[in-house]
This record gives sequence, C-alpha cells and structure tokens, in this order.
Amino acid sequence: MVFPRSARSVRTTPLAAVLLLAGSLSVTALAPATAQPVRQTTAGQPVAQQQVKQARSSSARVLTKRWSSSKNFNNGTKQGVTVSKGSMRIRRAAGTVGAKDPYADSPRRTMEYARWISPWKTTGFDATNVIPSWNAQTPRGTFVRINVRTKSATGTSSWDRVADWTYDVKGMHRHSGDAQGDDLNKLLTDTLVSQGSSRMRAVQLRITLLRPVGSKATPVVDSAGFVAANYTSRRPATSPTTMTKKTRLQVPKFSQMTHQGHYPQWDNGGEAWCSPTSTAMVLRYYGTGPTPADYRWTGETDGQVDHAARHAYDYNYEGAGNWPFNTAYAGTYGADAFVTRMLDLRGAERMIKKGIPVVTSIAFGRGGLDGSPLTSTPGHLVVVVGFTADGRVIVNDPAAPNNSTVRRTYRRDQFERAWQDGSGGVAYVIRAPK
Repeated sequence: MVFPRSARSVRTTPLAAVLLLAGSLSVTALAPATAQPVRQTTAGQPVAQQQVKQARSSSARVLTKRWSSSKNFNNGTKQGVTVSKGSMRIRRAAGTVGAKDPYADSPRRTMEYARWISPWKTTGFDATNVIPSWNAQTPRGTFVRINVRTKSATGTSSWDRVADWTYDVKGMHRHSGDAQGDDLNKLLTDTLVSQGSSRMRAVQLRITLLRPVGSKATPVVDSAGFVAANYTSRRPATSPTTMTKKTRLQVPKFSQMTHQGHYPQWDNGGEAWCSPTSTAMVLRYYGTGPTPADYRWTGETDGQVDHAARHAYDYNYEGAGNWPFNTAYAGTYGADAFVTRMLDLRGAERMIKKGIPVVTSIAFGRGGLDGSPLTSTPGHLVVVVGFTADGRVIVNDPAAPNNSTVRRTYRRDQFERAWQDGSGGVAYVIRAPK
C-alpha cells in the first residue's frame, strides 16, 4: 500500500520475539479487548484505505507468514528450482515465456523460467487485504515475478501479478502490477485488497525466477511471505508501555530534505523520499548497504539515500514508496527484511529491546503529532529507534530539514494513533545480515 501521488511525502500483531526466529513464521494476532471499532477512512489517507471496506468488528486480526529456510521452501511446489542453504535458484528451465520491458525501448525477449508455489496458508479469519514481501538476489538480466491468489468462502481468485522485481533495471525495470480487479481482489500498487463482500480465507504465493534463454545466471530467492489483515486502519486505546528504562539504538540520522530536487527520474528527492531514506538509515545502522564506491555517482556524502531511492523506485507507481520494494532492496544486502503489521507500540518495544529498529508508516492531521517537522501528512515513514522509560517514542524522522535535527521524541498516544489510524500499524522489519 502506498500513498497518493499528491501525498508521497514521505511514505504488524505484536509479533514479539517470534519475528526473530529463522525459518517459517506464522503468527495470528488478536487485538486486545480495549480496541475500538474500526472507522471508515477519509480522504488524504493511503490509496488502499480509501478503497477497502473496513472490518466492522473490534477484533483486529493479523497473520504474518514467511518461508525462509530450506525446509520451508521444500514444502512448496517446485518447478525447475533447487533449494540449498535456505535459498532457491534455477536448476533447470521449466519452460520459456516472452517478456517485454514496458519501460524500455527494447524488443520482446524470450526468457526461461523456474517457479515455486507456496502451500495454501489459511488466515484463520476473514482478511480484507494482503501485502506480500520477498528477499532476492537478481544478477543483471534476471528478475523475479511475484503473484498472489486467495480463496474466499465461495471460490478461488486468479493469480494477480504483484511485481516484476529486480535490483538492476538492465534486464527489466522493476514495477508493480496493474489493478487486475477482474474477480475477487484488486491490486493497489503493493496491496491486494478484497472486492465487494469477498473475504480472503487462504493465501498462496507464486514466485517465478526468470533469466534470458541460454544464460547461466539465476535469481536467488532468500525469503517470501505476506501479511494479511481484516482492517487497514483502526483507533485502539493507547497501549501501556513495557519499558522500564530509556533505550535508544544508535541509528544514523539522514534527512530526506537535503536531497530535494535530486534525480527527477526517481521522483525528485526531498519530500518524496521518506521510505528509501528510512531504509538507508537502518541498513547503515547494521553496517551494511551500498559502499561509498557504489554511490560515488551521486556526489553526496550520504548518497546511500539517493542509491536506495534509485533501487527501490517503482516504475509503474512512479515513486520510491512501494513498501515491499524497500524491504526487497534491504534484502539485497543480506538483511532479512519484510513488511508486516503491529497492533500497538508494544510490538515495536520488543523489537527495540532486541536491537532492531522499526520503520513505521504514519499519517496525521494538523496538530496530530507535537514536535513533528510536518504540520500534517497523509502518509510518512519514520524509524522508531527507541523509547523513554515512560513510553514516549524516539524516532529518526527523515522529514527534518537536516541530518542534525532528525532525532525526535513523540508523545506515545499521538504517535500510536498516527501509526494505527494512518496505516493500520504497517512496518518494515529489517534484521541484521547473518
């Protein structure tokens, strides 16, 4: 789910320690009894929130499912892929397919492919939306295609193409799929949403690995998964903190605003780059990401921000705010990165205690977040880097005018509302490379 073109300024289930486990992850979260009924969204919020009918129940439900080990992948259907050391790659071609890059003046090419199809995963509730995410290495000329389908009480949807993704655009410009609202679901850039009265009761992923015919190169898929939920925004009561002392992770501070006007071909920097700026901060915290030699072309001392925007840019959406494209970019540097939802700030507190910053998607009206560099926003991404002992939220806010003013501390009640009401608790979890 991404923000409207006019609001791309700056663009999760308390999963707790279970998110830190390797291999398969399958968690269903139930909102506490204090949660308030989900309200209808209003104009100015993320695109999918404007178009998805909200769950009427006060029981907010989230399921996060991941496949990220050899055992996990071997439970799926393999067509020409081989699984080794927790990753998948092409062993032999399962067939060929024509591929035309819609964003390049180049002829249609014949690609060979191999494919993996996940087992069906039941949600355990009537979900209204699914956000897939993945980590993959894509040598030049190769790419991966991500499709999703769902089951409702009455039928099975078509396979909807969520993305053609690659790190390097020499083989295919990375792009999200079209709406494809032909049956049970509709794609809103990176979020598959149910249509009408249809609800998602099971989800299946299909990952296709593609390379030019005759090439020996192969994509390598390290993980795949999704988060499903029965809501897109909610207004729960403010959660009580679990903190007993101030904890702050030493995440480097980068401002998106110092990149204003950079690279119009990747959305012109500045207010449009909150998501890649947040991703770049977390990668640098782990001591990974592009090297200075990789971003020398930017001429910037913190050119890793420009680099992240370039390699997370979605040529269909025409922006760098596609959620899974950002976690996929982080995954190319060995990080274990995925999109999820959290029901409240206690989930983020558990991450911080484990040394993991959390990138959060927030939105708020005028006066909704005291101390913010923004007076209001229909969509913005910030990095939660810690908490005070009384539960206030310490963030790196990339909307600050310069790097030195990025660190902010926000009221818990205001921030939690901006997060839950703004995106339904969407977050990037980016774990350190192994």
